[in-house]
Amino acid sequence: MSTLSYEATGAAQQALDQHLPALVEDRIATRIFAKDHTLWGPDAEAESAIRLGWVEAATVSQALVQEILELRDALRAEGVTRIVLCGMGGSSLAPEVIAGTAGVELTVLDSTDPDQVRAALADRLAETAIVVSSKSGSTVETDSQRRVFEKAFNDAGLDAASRIIIVTDPGSPLDKASREAGYRAVFNADPNVGGRFSALTAFGLVPSGLAGVDIQAFLDEAEEAAEVLNEDAPENIGLALGTALGGTSPLRNKIIIAEDGSGIVGFADWAEQLIAESTGKLGTGVLPVVAGPTSPEVSSGAEDVLVVRLVAADADVELGDNQIAIAGGLAAQMMVWEFATAVAGRLLGINPFDQPDVEAAKVAARGLLDAQPEPTAAAFVDGAIEVRGGEWLGSAATAEEAVRALLDTLEADSYLSVQAYFDRLAFAQLEGVRDELAAVTGRPVTFGWGPRFLHSTGQFHKGGPAIGVFLQVTAASAEDLAIPERPFTFGKLIAAQAAGDAQVLSEHGRPVLRLHLTDRAAGVAQLQDIIAALSARSASVTES
Repeated sequence: MSTLSYEATGAAQQALDQHLPALVEDRIATRIFAKDHTLWGPDAEAESAIRLGWVEAATVSQALVQEILELRDALRAEGVTRIVLCGMGGSSLAPEVIAGTAGVELTVLDSTDPDQVRAALADRLAETAIVVSSKSGSTVETDSQRRVFEKAFNDAGLDAASRIIIVTDPGSPLDKASREAGYRAVFNADPNVGGRFSALTAFGLVPSGLAGVDIQAFLDEAEEAAEVLNEDAPENIGLALGTALGGTSPLRNKIIIAEDGSGIVGFADWAEQLIAESTGKLGTGVLPVVAGPTSPEVSSGAEDVLVVRLVAADADVELGDNQIAIAGGLAAQMMVWEFATAVAGRLLGINPFDQPDVEAAKVAARGLLDAQPEPTAAAFVDGAIEVRGGEWLGSAATAEEAVRALLDTLEADSYLSVQAYFDRLAFAQLEGVRDELAAVTGRPVTFGWGPRFLHSTGQFHKGGPAIGVFLQVTAASAEDLAIPERPFTFGKLIAAQAAGDAQVLSEHGRPVLRLHLTDRAAGVAQLQDIIAALSARSASVTES
């Protein structure tokens, strides 16, 4: 196992000094690994009792390795060398990080955007198999993706059933239907592991292993890390990180996770879902912010911010105030962060294993799909951008003025959330506005691609403290894409998901600025120009 290391300063070290003795004395580490479901209070006991399987996932999942590798070899012998993962949230983020860090190709389709789905369909279909991952077996996104791929395989004269692999909980609707359909393989995951804790279960291993990752070595490393974490000792890195996430006083509820040479590709995106969905409820929680080593939040010194730097094991790190440096291999880090999130939940006084507010946006989206109402009229149109917002828009008459009006609603403890509902691969450059907006506002900024973030930070936005300000960006598609045997298209689905989420956020009293790009390329360029102008103006004011 790669060496785990942890170092902290300021508030993180103070939290450790304050909470570690009691955590050790109360045997929290060994009780977590013993699946003590009473650790998070009476209200959490029912859920916790069926959600602690992750502590032994690295060992239990060893039995899957041979079956996954045999299927990989059989597919390759048939000329199937491209794996597409159809999954959302915990079903997609872990495999994306595992494959990316291993340098293995895995196409992750976690979108309902027509253009992104169409691009996945158009790439080497004859060499493709899909892994459809859904814990509940009823996720609308993955069901829609499976349907469109199954039709594409059949239309191309390929045996669709032989190209579809399923990962789901035993007894789910997808489990039963897939076995009846005769799909190539059905893998059942441990039902006692929640989606965001499922990296070391079939959800993380099947797509990664089929794509070519050495999953045996991955599990071996995780098992070694579990042994280290299962100790009631002051040196337990998981206890230390847990106190930093949930035990600072006053609570530093924005956790800036900065990739700083760890060699792990996209780890912060995975940790973002784990932490936000686990802690953001009952009006409290901590918001993970995915950043880089030079992002504005890292050096802001804000009183509500704690910085976690993901570093290489042999790095010579000089920490600033209120910072953490943590190093270790991917599997080891995943075990550490899952364990630390459970510890943070105890310190915060919440149940880290439920997600009570995730369903609200889904319900709103389903209602909009059923009713299929006409889009709300835009307040005004500026170039390639239609603008919609609340009364706080005031007299704004341009898209730039609308963005400025939104930013004016930020308060001292606020954060800004940018949510883009369209092709995250073709327009990845839009993520560059995150750092610019953080510099302009002096506040933490998250950037999420819809609808995937709905299965991630969406819980914190609705269930955490009411301090978020939201910039939603949607985009027209030149050509929609039908979903077989469904009364709605991918275009209507993603539009309903965006509108439903905006509706729920507005009902929570949060400001939501909706910018709809009538032309994708032109709209993205216009939005980038707007943010650049705001950034230049802010820099000019600072210099003067």
